[in-house]
Amino acid sequence: MARPSVKSEATRARILEAALGVFRESGFHAATMREIAAAAGVALGAAYYYFDSKNAIVLAFYQKAQDEMAPGLDRDLASARTLETRLRRVIQRKFETFAPNRALLGALSTNIDPDHPLSPFSKATADIRDRDIDFFERAVRESAVRLPSSVGPYLPRLLWLYQMGLMLFWVYDKSPAQARTALLFDKTLGMILLALKLSELPFLRPFYRPAGELLKALYGEA
Repeated sequence: MARPSVKSEATRARILEAALGVFRESGFHAATMREIAAAAGVALGAAYYYFDSKNAIVLAFYQKAQDEMAPGLDRDLASARTLETRLRRVIQRKFETFAPNRALLGALSTNIDPDHPLSPFSKATADIRDRDIDFFERAVRESAVRLPSSVGPYLPRLLWLYQMGLMLFWVYDKSPAQARTALLFDKTLGMILLALKLSELPFLRPFYRPAGELLKALYGEA
């Protein structure tokens, strides 16, 4: 398959940026492909050539955001020395990256059902989700977190879910500069780090096996 030309890539990027502008102004659900095409200065057929639906535009937005974040996340993880610092930097970068489109994320947050293509748990978003989880896996691995084999492999996925919960709270947080989210992030991260530290205590080991079995069942791996 021939690689897209520079002009083609530029047109696609222009449509994507125009769509984000329309989504911010009109809202995702009210926006139409015709509006997006007009904002991008292209024919409606051209808009559909690059994106067959608004859902396709959102998936491209997610992918673009992840591609843009990746170099910074690599630097954040490489320069940090503790799990706390790594997690703070990774999640804070997500907030900063998506801040201009917080309202759009709020509109999309209703698509939780894994059968919906825009759900963070859908097959359509699997590659994006897996790549995101990889950053948490690296944060855990490079911080030398030690957990029993029954639960250790699930920690990156659990941290990803934690991040998603924070993001959901954030998109609906109407406090000035989302101060409540900052407080929630700070306090809950401290609780997580404390729980991980306590997990090193020998008398807690009997809980690992049932916890691992529960996680296997929840992830459909039992």
